[in-house]
Parts: sequence; structure tokens; C-alpha cells
Amino acid sequence: MKIATAAYPIDWLDSWAAYEDKISRWVDVAAGQGADLLVFPEYGAMELASLGGTEAAGDLERSIHVVSEHIPAVDQLHKNLAQKHGLHILAASAPVAQDSGRPVNRSRFFGPTGDVVVQDKQIMTRFEREQWDIAPGDPLQVIETTLGRVGILICYDCEFPLLGRALAECDIILVPSCTDALSGYWRVRIGAMARALEQQCVTVLASTVGDAPWSPAVDENVGAGGVFCPPDKGFPPSGVLAEGPLNRAQWTYAEVDPALVAAVRQDGAVLNRRHWDEQQDRLAMVRKARLG
Repeated sequence: MKIATAAYPIDWLDSWAAYEDKISRWVDVAAGQGADLLVFPEYGAMELASLGGTEAAGDLERSIHVVSEHIPAVDQLHKNLAQKHGLHILAASAPVAQDSGRPVNRSRFFGPTGDVVVQDKQIMTRFEREQWDIAPGDPLQVIETTLGRVGILICYDCEFPLLGRALAECDIILVPSCTDALSGYWRVRIGAMARALEQQCVTVLASTVGDAPWSPAVDENVGAGGVFCPPDKGFPPSGVLAEGPLNRAQWTYAEVDPALVAAVRQDGAVLNRRHWDEQQDRLAMVRKARLG
């Protein structure tokens, strides 16, 4: 399969038509390159806050509701594009208001036959919990697709090994991200590479890029697209299948053979995924020794 992962700019939009045109152009470009799976970043949908005007876009709470109100139309657009081009699309995540409780950070995954699966972020960053009050959502899930089993760890989630382990059956883990500093980008990238090593799978990092000074939620964005793998048989020894240039808006492409994932899990130079549970035995021995 061919994967396209985005370094996606947050733009000011003067109209819904401008957004529709932007997304359609991005999808057309990747489809034209033969991509089977397109990955947009975390909070890329925050650019929709501009449709509420400067005052609403500049207010953390009001911007949530402007974006959330547009999500049904956003989803219909992505559903149509996935069906039109016969591919899978992970739409940029968005804060989605709930009937009860606080909004969640939600990604939506669209298949070529019109199917849609939603995945919420699990663990909030300090900004999300202390300033924005975004809540954790529904649990992680494994998505069955014609490309293999797919999981989604939204940004900060990929920095937690046990969340990665919950997706151990996945062949591909998607990591939509939004970071405002180089250190944040590398934390998420290192997490994505670690999850690929531990679970012997492919991970796909998408990022927001550029400045949006009108939005306190996504005013600064640092990142790049990347596709990572276990550094093992059939894969690059660096664990990097593809990496885009930092802070340049574009697609980054990688060819991925799912059979290589299965082969490494079965007979790799190391078997991290299979040996995961041995940690518990070793830790139990450490605890016993410490207790004397």
C-alpha cells in the first residue's frame, strides 16, 4: 500500500467553500500519487474556527463550538472524497462538543465504501486539561480494513507504551499530532518510533505546521510527516520509512508492505511484541528481591 501523511498548514478561511476546496485539493494530490491511506493531523480542523469570525476564533471556548458545529459537514466531505477516490482517510481531529460533559478530541476514519469509525484521544496534555478543558473520550479500538488492522493514538497518547500495547493487534498505528515546539514534535516522533519498535508495526505521524496567530489553540505549529517501522528484516535499519522536511506544508509518502509486518512478528531478529509479557515476570522478581 502507499501511505500519504500530511504536514498540514492551519489557514484562515473566508468561507466554507474555501475549506472544501482546500481539503479536496489535498486529497486530489495524494490520490493522484496513488495513495491508499491519507493521514491528516490532530486539531487540523481548528482552522474552521475562522468561519466564526475573528472574535470567536480568538476565544478558546467559543472556537470549540464553531468547529464542532461544522463537523457533520466536514465528515460528509471526507466521506465523499474517500468514496470518490476509493481510499482511506483519517480526517484532522477536532474538539467535538458532547450533550453532557466537556468536549472530546476526536479523529474520524473514513473508508472507501462509506464506513466511518471515530476515535477519541485518551490522555490530555497540560494545555488541554488546564486551559482548554478537553475531556478524554471513548476507549481505543482496532479498526478492521482492507489494508490491515489500523489503530489511532492521537498525539500525546503515543507517548504511553500501555496504550500502544492495547493496539498490539494493529498492523498500522496512526499518530495525528499538533505540537507548538520542536521539543514537542520530537517527543511525539520518538513515541511513534518506540511504538513501532515495541509492537513491531508501522506508525504514521502527521503534523500541523505554520503559524495561526488568530487562534490561541493552534497559534504555533512545528512538525513534519513521517512513517516509521521496526528496524528489522526487510525494513530500513534506521526505523524510518519516510520523513518529510520540518515545517514545510506537504504530503510525505511511503510504500508499505503489510507482509513485512507479519514476517517480522513471526521471525524477526528480535521479537519485542511476543516477549512483552516477560516484563511482568522480571518486574515481579525485582519487587520480590527488594522486599527481601
